[in-house]
Amino acid sequence: MVVRHGLPLLLAAVAAAAPLPAAWGEEVVRRAMEGGVDVTITHPGSVIAGTEFAVTILVENNGWEEKRDIRFGFRPSPALVPSQDELVIGRVAEGGSFGETIGFGASAGAEGDYFLNVEYSQVLVRGGEAPPDPFRADVAIPITVMGEPRVSIRTAAPESIFPNAEFSFEVEVVSGDADLRELSVRISPPEGIEFRGDTLHTFSNVERGEAVRIRSEIVTPQGEVDAQHSLPFKVVASYKDRQGGEAAESETVQLTLRPRTFMEITSDGGIWIGGVFVAPYVSIGTIIGIPAGAILSLLVRRARWRRRGAGRRRGAGR
Repeated sequence: MVVRHGLPLLLAAVAAAAPLPAAWGEEVVRRAMEGGVDVTITHPGSVIAGTEFAVTILVENNGWEEKRDIRFGFRPSPALVPSQDELVIGRVAEGGSFGETIGFGASAGAEGDYFLNVEYSQVLVRGGEAPPDPFRADVAIPITVMGEPRVSIRTAAPESIFPNAEFSFEVEVVSGDADLRELSVRISPPEGIEFRGDTLHTFSNVERGEAVRIRSEIVTPQGEVDAQHSLPFKVVASYKDRQGGEAAESETVQLTLRPRTFMEITSDGGIWIGGVFVAPYVSIGTIIGIPAGAILSLLVRRARWRRRGAGRRRGAGR
């Protein structure tokens, strides 16, 4: 079989450019063999365990001599199993080329970094005669086998909050194993908390290792709080798994709503001094310039709040 440039090369190029199911990150391995032969192997960098994938091989004879008995042997491993043990090419004339796509399977339950080992051999014909021993070379192709997408949800918010103030609430969603399709992130705040921002965010595709960050603001209710209590914020990240079904991860964050102390610094840099709020853009001189009588009045008012609260607790214990 003599192979020259034409339809086989076009088919190989189309196969290399086609999207691979359950595979990500197309990579290319090139090797220069004896006699001006160039071998190009196109393969996915990552595949999901329990799925099939494809590897495309292209042989180009850029030398002056004809090449015979070109063979590719595929050594199976517990994680990467070829659909055939060997690819045999009869001969490739000088200036000719040959392309072929081979199917492989990633074993279920296999996760980690593996090598697909390929044994290459050819016979170089010079002066119409072939040497007694063929030329041989080994090519190792690195492929990562991943499990189902594992999604992690991280939240950033203050552990405790107080009434009549604003606080930032940040969510980060990351998949360290596979790309995510049709990702949606829903944030469910508790009753009585004003949430500034969308509670539902959707993304058509998120690449593996890419972080999706969502920043919102929460506004606590007006009035005073007598005792601290927990407020649950639930975050749910749903996406499509490799079979096309629905999968989801969730996390519930407990924030403590507590009484405001005499002096509090808000997340935007403002300061509460008793019942007076000093905006973050007010200069330090203005803060120092607050009349002493106003601060004394706030101290007296706070003392009354404490006595009032203690009286209510004693009355409740009778």
